[in-house]
Amino acid sequence: MKFKLIAILAFYLFTSDIAAQKKNDKYEYATFTDSKGTELNYRILYPVGYNKNKKYPLILFLHGAGERGNDNESQLKHGASVFAFGLEDHPAIVIAPQCPKEDYWSSAKFDRHKYPLDIEFNYNNPETDAFHASMELVKSFIKNKKADRKRVYVTGLSMGGMGTFEAIGRYPNLFAAAMVICGGADLKAYGLKQAKVPFYIFHGDADAVVPVKHSREIYKKLSDLGGTVTYKEYPNINHNSWDFAFKESIYPTWFFQFKK
Repeated sequence: MKFKLIAILAFYLFTSDIAAQKKNDKYEYATFTDSKGTELNYRILYPVGYNKNKKYPLILFLHGAGERGNDNESQLKHGASVFAFGLEDHPAIVIAPQCPKEDYWSSAKFDRHKYPLDIEFNYNNPETDAFHASMELVKSFIKNKKADRKRVYVTGLSMGGMGTFEAIGRYPNLFAAAMVICGGADLKAYGLKQAKVPFYIFHGDADAVVPVKHSREIYKKLSDLGGTVTYKEYPNINHNSWDFAFKESIYPTWFFQFKK
């Protein structure tokens, strides 16, 4: 019986690895170097039947802190299948850059040894190298006429959620809509320009890493500014709220109703 259970577990892990590899194989490997000389690894998913002479909607996906590195693989750990198998009716380009281990998507300051994190969001801080390179990467797709400048979207989880809010905070004219999972924002940096960008925000109310107050506060700020914003809070859910957000029928197809 013990041998049988081990065999079943081994088979499950093997088939799971095959399934994960299958979804990741849809993403091509690429590298981008920005104007500052920062080299950024990324993976790119082209729509089925991709036509290089056509402009497509573009989704920028920003991963969480645990997926940082230089293998150009880990950033696909969470969410890859949502894009790889969920956009058949919405042809779009998806780019998933990987933040180096020593860098961060957000310029936020906090003590990483203290949980929940006591985070100070301040967009007066310089952009991080990885964030700056990601923004230039998006702009390069527009410049090279691969992406439709009216339909560029951004989404991310945890660290990537912070980066998503920062992307809109710093570049409100670049994106047509944003979906944010367990992130946080510099409330002072958000005004009428940022509020013109539609938002869908997700967070678990028991998040022990990024306090849920950050999503509640930016939701209120955007609502007070008259923005188009939807907020979904998961009761009794910790930091892994992406597991639930990715199962929502509107993720990520909600994006495509919006354009600049």
